[in-house]
Amino acid sequence: MRMLAWNLLNQNHRCDFATRKERYRMKIVVSFKVVSDDQDIQVSGDGSLDFSKAHKIVSAYDLNAMEAAAQLAAANEGASVVGVTVGDAKIDDSKLKKNVLARGVDELFMTADDACADMDAHATAAALADLLGKVGEYDLILCGDGSADNYAQQVDVQLAAKLGLPVVNGAAKIELGAGVATVERVLEDVVETVEVPLPAVISVVPDVALPRIPGMKDILAAGKKPMNVSAADGAYAAALEVVDCKAPEQADRKLEIIDASEDGAIEKFAAAIKAAL
Repeated sequence: MRMLAWNLLNQNHRCDFATRKERYRMKIVVSFKVVSDDQDIQVSGDGSLDFSKAHKIVSAYDLNAMEAAAQLAAANEGASVVGVTVGDAKIDDSKLKKNVLARGVDELFMTADDACADMDAHATAAALADLLGKVGEYDLILCGDGSADNYAQQVDVQLAAKLGLPVVNGAAKIELGAGVATVERVLEDVVETVEVPLPAVISVVPDVALPRIPGMKDILAAGKKPMNVSAADGAYAAALEVVDCKAPEQADRKLEIIDASEDGAIEKFAAAIKAAL
């Protein structure tokens, strides 16, 4: 009878321990933007940009953030990575979603609605804040250094303001502890180390991690991971008005050739560069 009671007590302790371990599993959210592939963007005669034939891809800077999130999860047992993004209806692409989930992301939340097309940083932060409400509790939000199209470098700070969380940008290295993140920032003349309480928003520089190339096993496994796609909860007002967006005019080349064998060729070359600047 005593042995039975001891076994039951041990089982209860194991169940309680497992419950607590599950309860405190770390959740790392990585925010990314889907942009038009710049190789597919066509420039019209008047300088206007045609995006109609451009494929949708993940912004290059956000790939570094994804890899950083995956590495942090791997270094913290039981941690998971959730990817979040907002954009127009075209971002709901099967190939794109599998590409994200094949990069160490465990679950995807996406707001794919034409109401979210061409949003500025203010509107994007508001839409992401609403989407994060569907994710549930989280410990850390990672962002890229900026988007490959506008590169405003504003979504991270404005998202943190919306959520009421502390924010650190320019992170080159991140270590996670008990309720705190230690962040290393490489500034112009010093390497700065700061501690920020969690949850927090942290944006990373491209050097933080080299994006992985997903293998076939990763791609096949990605198709079985959760993909949560929903419409926008409402309209998101922009803080900026874009008047026009055109490609810069191409300057004609002078085609000036300097013979290296001539006397004073180096001086002439240097003077030509200085004049061009």
